[in-house]
Amino acid sequence: MLVWFLPVFLVFLLVGLPVFFGLLAAPGLLLWLNGQEKDITLLYRNVYNGMDSFPLMAIPFFMLAGELMNKGGITMRLVEFSQALMGHLRGGLAHVNVLSSMLFAGLSGSAVADTSALGSMLIPAMEKQGYTTRFAAAITAASSVIGPIIPPSGIMIIYAYVMGESVAALFLAGIVPGAMVGIGLMVMVKFMADRYDFPVASRRYSWGERGQASLKAFFPLLTPVIILGGILAGVFTPTEAAAVAVAYSLIIGFFVLRTLTIKEIPDILIRAGLTSAVVMLLVGAAMAFKTVVSLSHTPEHLAEFVLTLSKDPLVLLFLINLLLFVVGMFLDAGPAIIILGPILGPIFVSLGVDPIHFAIIMSVNLTVGLATPPMGLVLFVASAVSGERVETISKAILPFLAVEVIVIFLITYIPALSMTIPRLTGFAN
Repeated sequence: MLVWFLPVFLVFLLVGLPVFFGLLAAPGLLLWLNGQEKDITLLYRNVYNGMDSFPLMAIPFFMLAGELMNKGGITMRLVEFSQALMGHLRGGLAHVNVLSSMLFAGLSGSAVADTSALGSMLIPAMEKQGYTTRFAAAITAASSVIGPIIPPSGIMIIYAYVMGESVAALFLAGIVPGAMVGIGLMVMVKFMADRYDFPVASRRYSWGERGQASLKAFFPLLTPVIILGGILAGVFTPTEAAAVAVAYSLIIGFFVLRTLTIKEIPDILIRAGLTSAVVMLLVGAAMAFKTVVSLSHTPEHLAEFVLTLSKDPLVLLFLINLLLFVVGMFLDAGPAIIILGPILGPIFVSLGVDPIHFAIIMSVNLTVGLATPPMGLVLFVASAVSGERVETISKAILPFLAVEVIVIFLITYIPALSMTIPRLTGFAN
């Protein structure tokens, strides 16, 4: 009877129950109907146990670092730097939007923070230059998924925690896929700009002006170098790296750029705390949900079913990508990784797929789900920032989603795209 936990959970989602409560109510109800009251206690105790983890402390620290960077005016410097490089192109502000997301990804690792911070600046600016609101919101939402792919990445920290993989290896494996998504979106923008005659954002900057913009953005751009460099060199763990990012953000905001004030700190802490609480509660509930997954022997049953479809890893990877894409339409990336990672990961590792490679396939696919209708989280954030309806943004984002799906299949069937950097640095076989 416990095998019905997933359909019941999906029904709860469809009737509008929040994900957190659905993750607990569905297995709790089935355990009660099955006469397993003792396991219900275990289920809800695991909500706390799922959050009580040193590696997961990196998530609230990175959230706080992102808030500090945004409030300290660092986001604006990244946008100015991007405009100095690409503003003279046709469709310049759309290109700036994508490049800014790639740069911002190295600071926060959050798609929601990207959409909120960059969208509040770039969507009104794009509207003034003649872009439709729906297009501006769509490119903002589509480019924001780069945030959890390029390191640091909260989603990859969760995957490493659940599956026992190296955070450094996952971070390194996400660099090329993240760059591919950004470049792919820029190619689509170029095609649309030529077809629909998008405006040029600004004149071509001189090399001296670009140099000045680079200097202004130097300290923010140094953040991912410090984080990733420190982890790879063994100076600090990912959690410690997140704390270092917070300290570095405070130093830049108070003493280098002097854009932060003491009065702003409480508001920053509140916003970071609320965002972190949502993520951590979802992680805790998903870990409790995972308890019922193991009790129901669903992984074993699903593995047997999957292997009856085909024993060719290439065919199975295609089918799993379709499954993950559908799951991403309805479920946030973090809970989806916790629930499906322990089920799907071992199946593909047994078929010869490198665990880091599968981790990237799963992480990128579910990250793209954040911008996929009908339940993509960043679509709702983009709607709130722009004032445009989610349905309208969903239609406008389809060409960009097509690009991201192509990238998913490229990294699926060409493992070297994601595995070369980890292998060269000794973090993967």
